[in-house]
Amino acid sequence: MKVPFSPEQSNRLVELKETQEKLSTQWIDYWYDYSSFNTWQFWVNVVFIIVPLISLYFFVDRRKIFLLGFFGFNIHVWLVYCDAILTRYNFIEYPYKAIPFLPINVGIDTSLVPILFILLYQWTLNKNKNFYLYSLILITFLSFIFKPLLATYHLIHLKQGMNHIYLFISYIIITLVSIGITNLFQYLHIKYKSYDHI
Repeated sequence: MKVPFSPEQSNRLVELKETQEKLSTQWIDYWYDYSSFNTWQFWVNVVFIIVPLISLYFFVDRRKIFLLGFFGFNIHVWLVYCDAILTRYNFIEYPYKAIPFLPINVGIDTSLVPILFILLYQWTLNKNKNFYLYSLILITFLSFIFKPLLATYHLIHLKQGMNHIYLFISYIIITLVSIGITNLFQYLHIKYKSYDHI
């Protein structure tokens, strides 16, 4: 049985898609005019992508690479979801981007911050340090030093009541969720691996 799809719904969907296409074109035009290869801001964003990836390649502990990668991917996913929501509802905007097709800041959300957390997690594991304490120090740095510095140079704008306290809280939640999921999967892996020896 075919589910009905009303003409009104179809027209509304077409209208939304046309608006979305128009906005996408306008964002790309804006990027070419103000944020492309001839701006220093573009190259800063490129550095945010490339330098952390190179650092990760040279400094990651390959003995723990799946654990570290799983944790880093968690941080990345939750950051992207959070940033996508905040940019969609105009709480955060990025006037300069390396990649104009995405609303998020690719360098910060997919490379720089996740890799900082990966390397911190690795350090706390290898040195037997308290991950929660040191992640709080990193979160404080990101929220109250790094992001305000970005705001000074208009690489990020906080709008509609969004502030650095809310960013701080967001980072804490993302970190706790990410390490919680990582610990759960690590526990399940160890638990079910032990069954193989029974």
